[in-house]
Amino acid sequence: MRAKRSIAARLGLVAVILACFGALLGAARALYENPRDNHGANPGDSADVRFNTEWINTEQAGGSRVFFTTDISGKGILAVYNALGVPVSGKVALKLHMGEPGNQNYLRPELLRDLVNEVKASFVDSNTAYGGRRGNAAAHLEAAREHGFTYAPVDILDADGEIKLPIRNGKHLSEALLGSHIMNYDWIVSVAHFKGHSMAGFGGTFKNLAIGIATPAGKRAIHSNPGGAMFSTSGEPFFEKVIEYNMALMAAKPGRMLYINVLNNLSTDCDCSARAPKATMADIGIMASLDPVALEKASLDQIYARPDNQHLVERIESRGGVHQVIYGERMGLGKQAYELIWL
Repeated sequence: MRAKRSIAARLGLVAVILACFGALLGAARALYENPRDNHGANPGDSADVRFNTEWINTEQAGGSRVFFTTDISGKGILAVYNALGVPVSGKVALKLHMGEPGNQNYLRPELLRDLVNEVKASFVDSNTAYGGRRGNAAAHLEAAREHGFTYAPVDILDADGEIKLPIRNGKHLSEALLGSHIMNYDWIVSVAHFKGHSMAGFGGTFKNLAIGIATPAGKRAIHSNPGGAMFSTSGEPFFEKVIEYNMALMAAKPGRMLYINVLNNLSTDCDCSARAPKATMADIGIMASLDPVALEKASLDQIYARPDNQHLVERIESRGGVHQVIYGERMGLGKQAYELIWL
């Protein structure tokens, strides 16, 4: 009788352990799939916490192709562009952030010269809505000149106003307010400097094409609640508005966009900050894809795989930045599953 009770007790203990283990797995998955619902951090928080105890790498054979080189040079960026196998033509906009004066982390113009010459592109960006020296076209052009963007045309997209593009099936917005010149271009090549960001956790392709092309009024629509103050939108609603702006732009330029992320000078803050801190982790490389969701996720996976990633990962997770990728996939902009192709 005692032996039977002992066996029953042990079986009961095993069942309890298995139940606890299952609960832990469920909690871990919930953190990954909806991180903002679980930690509640706001953009002003300084919580020094890792919320994803185990990052889920989505690299797999047969996924969207993401090309990768560790050669951070003009030749490297031209190599990932050529690997995409989609030669652009006509009038080409190369969308990037040319850096707020005082910032030391922005992409240097010499890195882009070979690509610009290959596709005969113009550098494009829109004005800011929150101070700095890029709040109007004349000052923005002068800032670009100071940073060396002088060997190709520079087009401030909202110099002559804005256009309204419809956002179909958006959760928060029905239209995107973008610099009107963007419709003058046959192709858009996004070259994003991948880095941290004080509100978005990280800034890559999605932020480059949403807030980067939005007019000041568009930036306020993304950053603010209806009738609220600037930056009153944060967390998942903010990320989802960023994605919805991408939806509008990609619908207007179907099949005529490609995406490049440059993972160098990996600061925890944006190129829009004149006082962004220097990077605390080593440069990684350049990545390109025709799938923006896959590109952002592959870039994040590279960050998470590095031993010196602490400060940048803390910034990404304290803001719940991975929701950009989750919502982008949910809204049909691409897939998280990708195949990494080394060059």
